[in-house]
Parts: sequence; C-alpha cells; structure tokens
Amino acid sequence: MQAVHFGAGNIGRGFIGETLATNGFSIDFVDVNSTIIDALNARHEYDIELAAEGHKKIHVANVDGLNNKDHPEAVVAAIEKTDLVTTAIGPKILPFIAPLIADGIKARLAAKSEAKLDAIACENMIGGSQFLKTEVYKHLNADEQKYADAYVGFPNAAVDRIVPIQHHEDPLAVSVEPFKEWVVDESQMKKPELKLDTVVYVPDLEPYIERKLFSVNTGHATVAYTGKYKGYTTIGDAIKDPEIWKQLQGALSETRDLLSHEFDFTVAELKEYQDKVASRFQNPYISDDISRVARTPIRKLGYDERFVRPMRELKAKGLDYSTLLDTVGMIFTYDEPKDDESVKLQQMLKDEDLTDVIKEVTGLKDADLISAIAKSYQGKLAAK
Repeated sequence: MQAVHFGAGNIGRGFIGETLATNGFSIDFVDVNSTIIDALNARHEYDIELAAEGHKKIHVANVDGLNNKDHPEAVVAAIEKTDLVTTAIGPKILPFIAPLIADGIKARLAAKSEAKLDAIACENMIGGSQFLKTEVYKHLNADEQKYADAYVGFPNAAVDRIVPIQHHEDPLAVSVEPFKEWVVDESQMKKPELKLDTVVYVPDLEPYIERKLFSVNTGHATVAYTGKYKGYTTIGDAIKDPEIWKQLQGALSETRDLLSHEFDFTVAELKEYQDKVASRFQNPYISDDISRVARTPIRKLGYDERFVRPMRELKAKGLDYSTLLDTVGMIFTYDEPKDDESVKLQQMLKDEDLTDVIKEVTGLKDADLISAIAKSYQGKLAAK
C-alpha cells in the first residue's frame, strides 16, 4: 500500500510516518524543506528514537521525498495512485496544500478511478479534515466535487504525541515520547475497510477530542503558566514543585468532573487517562521550555479554548472550577517579551479597563465569571 503524507517534520516522520510504516505502507513525504526531502531520497529510510529509558530505536523504511515547491506534478501523480493521504503540517498550512490535493483528485477522475480514498488531517485542531475538505473543494468544479463526494473522504482525527525540543546533525533523526494516540472518525471515511493497527476508529470523535483538549492541553498549559508564575523556565523543573503538581491535579480533577458529566466516560476511565497524561509531563527525557508551551496566551484564553470553555460549562452545571479560575488569573500575568501575544496582552492591560480586556480576550458575557477572573488576576498580581 502507498501513502502520501504532507509534512516531513518531526511529527510527520516520528508519529504519522512511523504508524504508516508499521502498517506496511510505502510513504511519499511531501515537504518544501529540500534538506529533508533530499535526505529521504538518498537513503529511503530513517530511525526514530523513543524519549525514554533505553532509548529504543524504531526503523522506518520504504520512504521517498517529494518537494511540492519544485515538483508539484510529482505530488499530483502520487495522489492519483495512492491508497491514503495524511497531513501533519500545521492548521495554517492546510489551505496551501489544498490545490495539490484537488489536482490529485482531478487526476483520479481523469483516470476514471473508482478506488476510494481518505484524506486525514492529523493536526492539533478540531475538525481539521473537514476544514481541509472545504479548502480542497474551492479548487474543484461541480463535476469534480460530485466525484469527490462519491470517492474521497475527509475523516476528522485527533492526534497526540509530545515531541521534545531536539537538535540533530542527521536531518532525518527524530526523538518522540513513547505514548501516542491517533483517533479517527470512521463515520466520515470513504474507505472504512482500510484501518491501521494502533489507530482507534470511533463513530463519534467529539468525546475523544474534548478528553484530549481538557486533559493534555489544559494540563500542559496549567503546568506552564503556574511554572512561569513561580519563576521556572522548563516544564521538567516546574512539575517537580509540589504546589505546581497540586495545581495540575486540581485542574484535571475539574475537567474530569466535566467530561464524566458530558460523555459516557467513567470517572475511573478518565482518572486512568489523566494520570497517564500527568506522567508524560514528568518524563525526564523530554525537555520542553515553558515559553513554548505557554506561547500565544490570548489564543489559549479564547472562548472555546482549554480554560474558558471548561469553566463556562462547569459553572453552567454548578460544578467546581476554582483551580481553572486560579490558573486563568496567572495567565493574565504572563509576561514574555519574545511572545507577541504576551506583549499585546500586557499592553492591553496597561491601556484598557480590565473588564473590557477580559471580555475582549475571552469572549465572555457572563458578568459573574468576568468579575471572578478580574479578582483572580488582581490577586495574582498583588501576590507577585
């Protein structure tokens, strides 16, 4: 079987590529990074190292590289024949590869292919594949869209694997944490018979996306912002602090309460999952700067993001959200000169009324919650 994968970076090679290879796929990696593409074409193989005791190596073979900037026609030809398309390039880049995928669909139509194909966006976003579909369809006429409707699926997915900060002389070397999770919405697949080992297929992706968002994303950010507030610079150092560990456990307890009320997960199942999440943050072989995890604080304070959304929903259900609220107070104090959003947020807090800033950043209209956030921020500011 053949796969076309967009994005030959660390996640592409160290997560998606590994999964495809262990399922017997030959992989065409598509990227504009000529150094990586040339290395793939020279060697047709690479090694993955697990960031854990023993540093186990996983060998990936039968790989090629396609430079979509220099040779777009080769990418289209590969899509015409492929069994699966995947991406791991970042949500903002999806619109830029959409024309190539559209051209690949046109090529399949011209060849009168009736082979079904799924294109899965493995991005850190909700509804990534359906977003990609919308972008691809902008480049298809009515007949081409009709063909795609019949033969091409865009099943949404949730992916989770931490890739530590790393620097290698070998451009293909990559280190990843042992844990990985890839969940696909099988209801949106056009080729449901093609299922990958270690990938989980579910009829409804929402519970799994929310579980990941409110556990991994909320938890990681809680450690980062609490750590920054207490003067730490790395996640590894911060999470050793008992007060920060307690903050993490409090945040996860609150989101666990919410998830158990909204979905069919049991509290025990969620506790096991979240304990695993917390242990991943403790991995001594993963070096992560707080500035990376905490970056873009305005985005992370968004209405449907990892803190404000669970707070809203917990409040609506009459459940406790005090740890999340306490953490949000610290996020508003986050001052990182190298982070554009942090600089913008701190300037807004200097120039504008606090209540107006909270409304603008969070999108909240709930006066009680806005007031509570203001008090949390003011308390954190006074205690610094």
